[in-house]
Amino acid sequence: MDQDSLDISFKAVASVTLILFSVIDIVGSIPIIIDLREKEGKIESLKATVIAGVIMVIFLIVGTQILNLFGIDVSSFAIAGAIILFLLGLEMILGITLFKSEPEDGSGSIVPLAFPLIAGAGSMTTIISLKSEFSELSILLGIIINLVFVYIVLKSSGWIQNKLGKGGANILRKIFGIILLAIAIKLFKTNI
Repeated sequence: MDQDSLDISFKAVASVTLILFSVIDIVGSIPIIIDLREKEGKIESLKATVIAGVIMVIFLIVGTQILNLFGIDVSSFAIAGAIILFLLGLEMILGITLFKSEPEDGSGSIVPLAFPLIAGAGSMTTIISLKSEFSELSILLGIIINLVFVYIVLKSSGWIQNKLGKGGANILRKIFGIILLAIAIKLFKTNI
């Protein structure tokens, strides 16, 4: 393999990684993660990361076929994800609980954390879009790199929460709640 093909491959992986990083936006999700940590008592970082990874890899390989099997187009899928993100934003701004889960079952690590927050409509539609421009291997490597970063952020969310304090976390939660509402509305408008 010559040097040019290695450079192209590195560029492709770097591009995919950055695109997915901006769509997944795990740093922007820190207030939601902190909120879930308070509700659930803990976040199962590895479980959430692995489940999100499995969802994204499955979607990379057979995503379009799965949606077609159920007669669902990508836009409808994105709108469903937008509605969930909208409700999460409302929870954050209004201080209400719409997504109830039993703390002992740890389902918060799956819904809404693994899906739709990490592996949501945005990341899945992005993965489908990336397939037209990049190889599946480049996309897979981009997913894996992002999952490592997701795991680090999830694992350190308790430390981040302690550094922010209760007041800082509340302010951040409200600000990102509004941003989440805006993202949900944009997703909805784009796909309607």
